[in-house]
Amino acid sequence: MSVETDAQLREILGLDTLAVVGCSTTPSKDAHRIPKYLQAAGYRIVPVNPNAETVLGEQAFDSLEDVTEPIDIVQVFRPSEEVAGIVEAASRREDVDIIWLQLGITDDEAVARAEEAGLDVVQDRCMMVEHRRLLGND
Repeated sequence: MSVETDAQLREILGLDTLAVVGCSTTPSKDAHRIPKYLQAAGYRIVPVNPNAETVLGEQAFDSLEDVTEPIDIVQVFRPSEEVAGIVEAASRREDVDIIWLQLGITDDEAVARAEEAGLDVVQDRCMMVEHRRLLGND
């Protein structure tokens, strides 16, 4: 289902482990700053970046398929045109329940496929902004 209400977002924000697809090693990029904030807020960050060995002190994986630990949320920091492939990979994992497309990232067709596969989707929203707004942490 498409996640839109504050109650739904709070429930998602109560989960623990994020596979961050596109997690960056560059401190000035949102794909680094936002996962760093979330890590400091207590989330387990699992970076997915084929060009890095580690990000934020965590082992980086080449793809979602390579992640060996359970994932609650797949957070996406990749261009919108890559969302369909990420949704397909996430749909094949039994542990993923949520796909979170960061602010500016949209793909309505991929979202529909994710929902058909039983995944909940947050689209075009910043997880850090929603965390600060709903949980009052900064």
